[in-house]
Amino acid sequence: MTTPAESPPHAGHAIRVGLLDSGVDAENAHLVHARRRFALESGGATDEFPALDNPNGHGSAIGRIIAALAPTVQLLDAQVFDARGAAAPAAVASALRWLTDQGAGLVNMSFGLVEDREILRQACAQARDSGVVMLASAPARGPRVFPAAYPGVISVAADGRCAGHQVSFLGGEPADFGACPTAPEGHHKSRIPGGGSSYAVARVTGIAAAWMAGQSAEIGGEELYRYLVSIARYVSKAAARAYFSLNPPR
Repeated sequence: MTTPAESPPHAGHAIRVGLLDSGVDAENAHLVHARRRFALESGGATDEFPALDNPNGHGSAIGRIIAALAPTVQLLDAQVFDARGAAAPAAVASALRWLTDQGAGLVNMSFGLVEDREILRQACAQARDSGVVMLASAPARGPRVFPAAYPGVISVAADGRCAGHQVSFLGGEPADFGACPTAPEGHHKSRIPGGGSSYAVARVTGIAAAWMAGQSAEIGGEELYRYLVSIARYVSKAAARAYFSLNPPR
């Protein structure tokens, strides 16, 4: 967990952050503004249900990382993953629409699907058009995954060079940004599904939420992207050349 000395500055007003994950447990329930569970019924339709206690610890770990970096955050807990770490794309899409309706400014998606699913692509496009900024995990190596590869989604990979409060600018290869892949204090990586890029996304989400809390104007994905570039501790040379050729320093 980041220490106060490591944490970036943050202001007092709350930012609503959507958490598309396995849910937040009772120990961290004070961080949650609203919560729902989304799952497929036997007939194949998606429905909403009362949230359950976090079945595997992943969502709680993600929520703790975000809140450590952005203490005024209000989490919107959209539970879509079961104890095995499985979720139906249709349920994820429904949960993303709910998060948009609940006023999420950021949505953390610490997961990646190998196959592009049209229902998820459409839900991400609708959220983006509604002004929601989405962040999703991408592998440090290998083929692209979704939703990280969708337009308007900020992708984040694990970068062991980064401390808990730092980001690296990778410029899209293998992701837009990198961040620290370690688990929060009290969670051992081997006992929590995911880890790595899952935790890295949460750290960038927390840094983003802390910065957005101090801004008077509405922040979109482009503004957040520029801010993250400006604070990057490590910068890929190729990413810098490509980015600054299109966005020369003012």
